[in-house]
Amino acid sequence: MYDLIVVGLGAAGAATAYQAAKRGASVLGIDQYSPPHALGSSHGDTRITRVAIGEGEQYVPLVRRSHQIWRDIEAATGEELLVVTGGLIISSPARKATTHVPNFFEKTLATARRFSIEHEMLDARDLRELFPQFNVSDNEVGYYEPGAGYVRPEACIRAQLTLAVEHGASLARNERVVDLAEEGGIVRVRTDATEYRAREVVVAAGAWLPEFLEPDLARHFAVTRQVLYWFEVEAPIADYEAPRFPIWIWELQDRSHVIYGFPAMDGAAGGIKIATERYGEITTPARVDREVSEEEKRAMHRDLVLPYLPWVGARCIKAVSCLYTATPDFHFVIDRHPRLAHVILASPCSGHGFKHSAAVGEALAALALEGASPMDLAPFALARFSNV
Repeated sequence: MYDLIVVGLGAAGAATAYQAAKRGASVLGIDQYSPPHALGSSHGDTRITRVAIGEGEQYVPLVRRSHQIWRDIEAATGEELLVVTGGLIISSPARKATTHVPNFFEKTLATARRFSIEHEMLDARDLRELFPQFNVSDNEVGYYEPGAGYVRPEACIRAQLTLAVEHGASLARNERVVDLAEEGGIVRVRTDATEYRAREVVVAAGAWLPEFLEPDLARHFAVTRQVLYWFEVEAPIADYEAPRFPIWIWELQDRSHVIYGFPAMDGAAGGIKIATERYGEITTPARVDREVSEEEKRAMHRDLVLPYLPWVGARCIKAVSCLYTATPDFHFVIDRHPRLAHVILASPCSGHGFKHSAAVGEALAALALEGASPMDLAPFALARFSNV
């Protein structure tokens, strides 16, 4: 009998297992693969982190606490997890694109002002002077946040699982959960290998979460295929390394796309990572096309790279697909299962989750083991979808 079983050991699951084990609980983490891996949502070298969260003010305490936890883990393990590069968001009144929620740019600025987050506003002239790598239009403006940067998802997961084991957790890798049932206040977790029991279970299964839910609950989670690209740079690579080149998000005005990217991490040979987000086609982990075609690479460069970053070359050094799990309002779900009292559902994703994952794991561990979280989780309740 375990105090807690965590199903899924990606961003939220690894953090939960670590935080629960650190509290002295008996913990089992189960994953159908051996994380960190490249089959879910937590791979691709980097994830943006920013403190003024345009998706909603409720996320600011989570990201601030996550940054503290990353630094603590770095001190404990010697791993580099959080890299501050500065962060630039470009937008305009004529934008056609939407980043996750309406008025993302304005909400980012309002959040920065409310929480006294250091930032600077830039007009088109400023942008051209400070960041000539971007081909901005005269009506575009920038929000610059010096404390933004990126976290390394694979390293974060690896470090937290290592610490979880050091604190006494058990990990069942390459073992698939096939059934959850609750009886007498105990949750039975059946896998393709054996059966376990626990007082509490957190299901943090990412894109596989809908498979654990009845149709009336699963319909609130849409899984989509996303693609990450690394393109060569046809300019001095130093101009595309931090701090000259920050993490960035661009709400385009001539296309209904957001594009985003990162500074070069591995010299000229590694290129720079650039991506967009597409939510039109729903998929599942079982049927998603994980390969990235040459036509996709050509189209990405032609349509969404060359017009905006003219010194980024057409050669795609690498490309990988990943999975997003989004809710209708693009906010998280962190709540108890409505029919299984000792099962907590964790889908802190919707395309902007990794930056918050360390604090989400802490909140989930507290909720499961102590019955309440130090963070306000009310905005992430399932009940908000009762009429959806």
